[in-house]
Amino acid sequence: MKMNPMEQFAVKPLIPLHIAGYDVSFTNQALWMFIVVGAITLFMGLAVSKRSLVPSRMQSMAEISYEFVANMIGTATGEDGLRFFPFIFTLFMFVLFSNVLGLLPGSFTVTSQIAVTFALAAFVILLVIVTGFLTHGIGFLKLFVPKAPALLLLLLVPIEVISFLTRPISLSVRLFANMLAGHTMLKVFATFVIALGGAGGALSLLSVAPMFLIVAITALELLVAFLQAYVFAILTCIYLGEALHLHDHH
Repeated sequence: MKMNPMEQFAVKPLIPLHIAGYDVSFTNQALWMFIVVGAITLFMGLAVSKRSLVPSRMQSMAEISYEFVANMIGTATGEDGLRFFPFIFTLFMFVLFSNVLGLLPGSFTVTSQIAVTFALAAFVILLVIVTGFLTHGIGFLKLFVPKAPALLLLLLVPIEVISFLTRPISLSVRLFANMLAGHTMLKVFATFVIALGGAGGALSLLSVAPMFLIVAITALELLVAFLQAYVFAILTCIYLGEALHLHDHH
């Protein structure tokens, strides 16, 4: 039996639906987005349902998450950035839960889809632009004019503009590529385990080696799941910090 490692990333319609010639079917990707949102809602709801001076494990986890994101925002943007706490906390939790739940057997990794990660990144950059213009007006364009001799600005300004415009691409591809690569590796080693285990004889004993590798890679992927959520959130904070303070970050 052949197993395609890329099959796990296929978007499949669960409820086919077409409106005005457009395919708006309810897919496995949409289903897992609802599952992720539901899991976050359930986690936060249960964590704060019984608030006590001696917190439960779930309440402790929620408080640690809250303080972690708040400290991250304060460090990267200053006190002005704390007004974006609800957005950044939601973004961090959505990416984190999407990454972690994607490790469950038979699940679908939402963040392995470039369309999803690019949509998140594009929304972040749009928020940065809106924040910049609301805070500084047309002066926000100074972000693209670094402090340098006038002659160098002819070179530096286009570079700054291109760098800013490529941010949603780099932000989305970083998350998408890490999730895609890690899950593909897990599926490949799982294929080795099944193939060697079904071979019989001495070859079946060799299936132990890739099994141990799967355990090790899964542990690594749990770390990567958190790190990628953190990187996505901290870069969002840095971009918002630039929009709020312009060249104070130079």
